[in-house]
Parts: sequence; C-alpha cells; structure tokens
Amino acid sequence: MAPAPMTITDAAAERVKSMLAKRGKPSVGIRIGVRSKGCSGMSYTLEYADEKTQFDEIVEDKGVTVLIDPKATMFILGTEMDYVEEKMQSGFVFRNPNEKGRCGCGESFHV
Repeated sequence: MAPAPMTITDAAAERVKSMLAKRGKPSVGIRIGVRSKGCSGMSYTLEYADEKTQFDEIVEDKGVTVLIDPKATMFILGTEMDYVEEKMQSGFVFRNPNEKGRCGCGESFHV
C-alpha cells in the first residue's frame, strides 16, 4: 500500500471536524489545492467539498476526509497539515518538504 500523499495532525483533524460541524450542511470533507499567488508563486487553498471527483486524491485519517485537488497533488506530496493557535494568529500550517522557498510574509511558497 502506498503511503498517504499527506499526513494530518490531531490538531488539524479536530479543527476540520469543528469546521464541518459548524457548516450547517453535509460535506464529504475539505479540499486542499494550490493557486498562483504572492511573491513566491503559490499558496494553499482550503474549501468545503460537497462531492468527491474521480481525480481527487483522498486522505482519510483521524476521522476526517481531506481531498487533494489533482492539480495540487504533485506540490503537496509528503506534506503535514497542522493547526496552530498562537497569541497573534491561528490557522492551518502546511509543512511541505518540497518547498524550496517561502516569501517573507509566509503567504506563498515555491517548489
């Protein structure tokens, strides 16, 4: 069996569960993608997934389903998705071994 394209920490799984519970309508999970943005080239996107597409990469772990947009898979392989709460900010953090650099403000990356 091939390793999962990405891993999900306990904190990220709990945050996803909380988001889906508050959404108010059924979801199959969340979808992660990348888009062109920022000074380094790409940023991560997160959205509710109402349905699975045949090309989505699916990660089911810790009671949550994360779908990876097929255009993002090659950029995300090996990434760990975490959720961090700090005094000044909170949010999902992606630790991606494929990143070659990240912009100073942390909004974008390149591989």
